[in-house]
Amino acid sequence: MKKSLMLFIAVLAFTACSKHQSKKNIAITGIDSTLRPGDDFFKYVNGKWYDSVSIPASQSGVGAYMFMNYPQRMRLQGILDSISQSKNSVGSIAQKVGDFYASGMDTVTIDKRGYTPIKPLLAKIEAISDLPSLMNFVVNEEKVDNSSIIGFGVGPDDKNSSMNIAQIYQTGIGLPDRDYYFKSDSSTVAIQKSYKKYLATLFQQTGSNIQEAQKNANLVYDIDKQLAVAHKTKVELRDVQANYNKLAVTDLVKRHPNINWTIFLNTLGAQTDSINVGQPAYYDVLNKLLKTIPINNWKIYLKANSLERYADDLSKPFADASFEYTKVLSGQAVQKTRGEKMANVVDNYLGEALGELYVKKYFPEDAKKRMLVLVNNLQKAYAKRIDKLEWMSPDTKQKAKEKLAAMTKKIGYPDKWRDYSSVKIARNTYFENMVSAATAAYQFQLAKLGKPVDKSEWYTTVPTVTAYNNPTANEIVFPAGILQAPYFDNNADDALNYGGIGMVIGHEITHTFDDQGAQYDKDGNLKNWWTKEDYAKFKSRIQQVINLYSTYTVLGDLHINGAMTVGENTADIAGIAVAYDAFKMTEQGKGNVKIDGFTPDQRFFISIAKIWRVKMKDEFLRLWINNNPHSPPNWRVNGPLMNTTPFYEAFNVKAGDKMFVPKEDRITIW
Repeated sequence: MKKSLMLFIAVLAFTACSKHQSKKNIAITGIDSTLRPGDDFFKYVNGKWYDSVSIPASQSGVGAYMFMNYPQRMRLQGILDSISQSKNSVGSIAQKVGDFYASGMDTVTIDKRGYTPIKPLLAKIEAISDLPSLMNFVVNEEKVDNSSIIGFGVGPDDKNSSMNIAQIYQTGIGLPDRDYYFKSDSSTVAIQKSYKKYLATLFQQTGSNIQEAQKNANLVYDIDKQLAVAHKTKVELRDVQANYNKLAVTDLVKRHPNINWTIFLNTLGAQTDSINVGQPAYYDVLNKLLKTIPINNWKIYLKANSLERYADDLSKPFADASFEYTKVLSGQAVQKTRGEKMANVVDNYLGEALGELYVKKYFPEDAKKRMLVLVNNLQKAYAKRIDKLEWMSPDTKQKAKEKLAAMTKKIGYPDKWRDYSSVKIARNTYFENMVSAATAAYQFQLAKLGKPVDKSEWYTTVPTVTAYNNPTANEIVFPAGILQAPYFDNNADDALNYGGIGMVIGHEITHTFDDQGAQYDKDGNLKNWWTKEDYAKFKSRIQQVINLYSTYTVLGDLHINGAMTVGENTADIAGIAVAYDAFKMTEQGKGNVKIDGFTPDQRFFISIAKIWRVKMKDEFLRLWINNNPHSPPNWRVNGPLMNTTPFYEAFNVKAGDKMFVPKEDRITIW
């Protein structure tokens, strides 16, 4: 889509089991003892908190997971406030980060400029007279992160993962997903109307009268919808084989004469004889629309695209218009503070520079060492689980363990930081600073084309509360941002850490063996390593996960999309199982000493519920269900625990309890 509203991705010896036993008595509070744990464990652990906590007006949710990025941005803002007020040498990381932040905080200058920064851009669009000049504009804007109808990138070749190749993918729509253009329920219709109103407002603010603005908004929406028809659904996008279509440029030139791929690539500076076309149907339709839609209509579309792209970076009326649309999607009541916004902007554009400053202040080396112990123990437990699988043959087990052993583990922060020397930052030119950073980011990507993959590269910023599995590198990554409570506490007992970050580690390892990851070999290549019989059994178990989660609902009768969320649900089920096995290797896990009245196993499962302690606006939950490949937080707790037998034993869950599932019906994949 045009504006992102909502992010995946060496044999190491196993270490001895953890010796951290009850280092710190962290009290577990908020348990609702009036509820049976087996009826709704999420509510049993989090209900009191959920009922008493308020969502900040500037946020769409509160609690753990992605909403921990809110307090993280407060931390980053503190760093930025301090460094922007210091005297820093020209060209240093501190100068660039500090001055970029300061330029964005100067709202007086930003408001005074209005939309002057993009007037030259709008003039370029107005000067378009034919298809070649239209495509010339499109390709040149691609180089400054103003993408429109073509999505271009550089990344590992799925079938030769050691090399980077050119990639193109479906794009061009303004709503979060193609389905928003075709649904007719009241919530979706409200979002459609809000989007059209947003477009009309942007046109009005750049000189159009009301009637013309509304006409233009409808025209843009119609083009969006014609492009959306050609988009694959989120479920279809999970088919990694179908999304690999490496085609010769010469063939693409013949197939899409109106796009003219040769000129497109030459203008980009991309020297290549082939491209992986993720979704060919989109480009087939685009090629036709470039001829059937009048040039003047395309110009209106490109103006809207550019205004959307930069609305949050222009004067207050543009940022306000953007927020009015966003709040219909997310339920967020008021805009974020300027400081929070700018902390996010700097993290997006100069992420590793800011991350370097963050690590120095907030991430001790001891935490990295203990995390490695946890990861290695989970890896060891996973190997044992593979050995015990009844449905898998010895040959496939051996290959699975080889893949597991070859996994690369990245913890905390990169071994080398990105060079931002080409980014030019001045204290009084916010818009130009952003364009300079975007240009440098494009050149960074382009420089990788046709070159070996840099296995040390990270695909998230260090302070972000996230973790990911990258199948083409067979790696799991845990940035410093997630290595804090409730996920990880270097001083906490093992039960809390294995239930918290241990579950996340197990989750990320399992992505190596989920419906997508299982199709990559130990070197990260899209290559079958299964016997035919074993893969059929695996697919059958995956279907069980799809079927089960499709029965779960939120907001009354809104069902989880089991097929869209199957990878994450599989990772949740197996992640808990392997984390529990690893926990049982520790001294605390082997014993039964209670802390504050809870056994080690009970603390382990309570920790799992706490890491998904989230409350969100109904609008955001609806946005989540429609777009997020993860299940909502309550089902990330109750769903996998209903399939975890040790949970039943820890809390005496019996037939008649709402979460009870007969043992023979509980799903086990890994």
